Amino acid sequence: MRSLYGWPTIAAMRVASTLSYDVAGPAEVAFQVAVAGPVTSEVLTVTLDGAAVPVTAVDRTHLVRVGATGRLVAAYAAELPDRREGPPPPSDRDRLVALRPSRYCPSDRLAGYATSRFGTLSGADAVRAIVDHVHRHLVYTLGASGPTTDAADTLLAGQGVCRDYAHLVATLCRAVDVPARVAAVYAPGLDPMDFHLVAETALDGGWWVWDATRLAPRPALARIATGRDAADVAFATMLTGTLNPIGQEIVATTAADLPEDDHTSLVALPG
Repeated sequence: MRSLYGWPTIAAMRVASTLSYDVAGPAEVAFQVAVAGPVTSEVLTVTLDGAAVPVTAVDRTHLVRVGATGRLVAAYAAELPDRREGPPPPSDRDRLVALRPSRYCPSDRLAGYATSRFGTLSGADAVRAIVDHVHRHLVYTLGASGPTTDAADTLLAGQGVCRDYAHLVATLCRAVDVPARVAAVYAPGLDPMDFHLVAETALDGGWWVWDATRLAPRPALARIATGRDAADVAFATMLTGTLNPIGQEIVATTAADLPEDDHTSLVALPG
């Protein structure tokens, strides 16, 4: 576990993902599977029926265009160093974006709910109370939500998966004037293994990560992408055409034992 002001040294990590699709015709897809921070080594390959497909890098997002039918496979693998620094301090622009309602985080609709429960708290105390509330209120249930489920739907349903937990945490934080965003991550220790979504809040000049599911230790997480909600950080976004997903495999391991996490300390997500 890291202290408030010292960055952690984390055992070297290995992450990988393989995504497979059936392509029905010409299509364009944006993949966000590459880790955001420094890597020791990495490779991304995309094939259509075994033949290499060109990839265009836009920062850490990768655009793929295919003009024929077939089996599309995107495979990524990376090794991460054992020392990784946290994100830059939140800028004024970061704070403005992280306080606004967004597609899956309708903080304006939940303002009354949040204020009545957490309005007397501030800073990290408010965030800890929100994360604990979400953890106790929701039941982790695979298949409980869909691509249109927002935080208000999740609150009413009382169940969801990691993206629903992260959306509800971010929404309630924004509703009590704490800037919040989400981050897609690789998560060693997660079971079953998958891509994972967590929330981050801007407090005391830094970004601090929270996982209301408590399914993986935060000090071991590896950032993939950061955004307002899941719409910004999806691992695959269809831009044109149709791709039918047929399988995925995710790997995230550390070279040493997983770190402990009390899920209340201030921890920074590297990258």
